[in-house]
Amino acid sequence: MAKKKNITSSNMISYYMDYVLEHGEQPKTVYAFAKHHNFEESKFYEFYGSFEALEKHIFQVFFTNSIDALEKNDDYKNFDARNQLLSVYFTFFENLTANRSYVLYALKQHKNKLKGLQALSELKKTFTSYIEQLDISLIETKQERIDKIQRRALKESAWGQLLLTIKFWMDDTSPAFEKTDIFIEKCVNTSFDILDIAPMKSLIDLGKFIYKEKIHSFQ
Repeated sequence: MAKKKNITSSNMISYYMDYVLEHGEQPKTVYAFAKHHNFEESKFYEFYGSFEALEKHIFQVFFTNSIDALEKNDDYKNFDARNQLLSVYFTFFENLTANRSYVLYALKQHKNKLKGLQALSELKKTFTSYIEQLDISLIETKQERIDKIQRRALKESAWGQLLLTIKFWMDDTSPAFEKTDIFIEKCVNTSFDILDIAPMKSLIDLGKFIYKEKIHSFQ
């Protein structure tokens, strides 16, 4: 039988997911994996250097597919940062749910320590880059170092929240994972309420006014 030639990265992902779900384990070798799916071993290395690299890419693809789908929607483009992030969460978790068996296989043994899991490292880069480009207002201190720390803290806290939500979804047994939907909405809304800088700006302005008036009163 002639070997398959027109294989894409998406095909490779599908083959790998099917394999591990059918066999309950990673292929022993790339050679065995390629033979099982009837393609040349060298074809695998055109896309990935190892199975671990492939696993990292799978979770990244789940997220980028979610973003790509939303960016075709004009309503999404007109949303504020809060509703854009909510839309991304809901779409991303729909993609995870569509591939739940694989996600549970890949993460189940690590669900209590997801933060350092290498399989999620590419997802983290893509997700935190997305957070960085969202129009989320932070208090500008005019101090480059402090502003940089604020931005880093925002990305890390957003990543921690995503991991917490993945953990919640993995444990969720409610119909259609409706409890995860509620959890997402409450978490994202609470985060933006905490980040709401309008009250803080008012306090700062008040402080400046009091300071100015107090100084003037002693002059």
